[in-house]
Amino acid sequence: MATRAERKSRPGVPKPDPETLARSSIANLQSLADPRRAAGQHRYFKEQVAFLGLTSPQIKEIEAEIWEKVRGAWGFSDAVAYAEAMLSREFHEIRALGLLILLRFRKDFPPSFSGRIRRWLRADRLDNWALVDVFCPDALGPLLENNPGFVKEIKTWTDDRNRWVKRASAVSFIKLARRGKHLDAVYEIAVRLFPVDDDLIHKATGWLLREAGKTDRPRLRLFLLKHGPAIPRTTLRYAIEHFPEAERKILRTRTKAVKL
Repeated sequence: MATRAERKSRPGVPKPDPETLARSSIANLQSLADPRRAAGQHRYFKEQVAFLGLTSPQIKEIEAEIWEKVRGAWGFSDAVAYAEAMLSREFHEIRALGLLILLRFRKDFPPSFSGRIRRWLRADRLDNWALVDVFCPDALGPLLENNPGFVKEIKTWTDDRNRWVKRASAVSFIKLARRGKHLDAVYEIAVRLFPVDDDLIHKATGWLLREAGKTDRPRLRLFLLKHGPAIPRTTLRYAIEHFPEAERKILRTRTKAVKL
């Protein structure tokens, strides 16, 4: 069956080869490398992330140029092949560009695509919080919204040994939580992630809870009071950012572990 993009294909538009275009894209990115900026970007991340030193506007401009080349010519499978080629390289900007092009086809992502995404995460193809946070809400969020079975599956991601799979289990719900959707799953995932000893997971969980609280603050308040001492303090700090200062102070006090 033809994908949405293939059904909207423009007659006479040549079909660029994904791997050839990937090589061209990589060469273009490398030609713009700025080692000085890359060093600063590297210091910003706690993980060992390799950078070329491009700015976000530069990447967006290149992404727009590539999209004009493939729009109406590529389908979902071509975009996946391009992303695979880009994700095989170590530099952040190269991987980011591959994912951004792939997201152009997100309306065509089949439910089974979640398995490939999980394999990418386990293989550290998305090897930092920025890549996970940009890609997973838009790639996995729609699959969660439209496929109840995947909601059950992604809960198991919280038990994965890979930190990026764990983080994806939380951030994939961000846009849904903001709209008050799948809140039962959101709170269950948060509880599953509380025991994880990883600051990046604590921050992601707090971010998720903060978004859930935007549509139902009383529920978030009760949840925090119920789980109190089990909640990592970083998670709590993120979760209560939008509460008034007086209430934040009360919640910080009432959720502390009792010293014996």
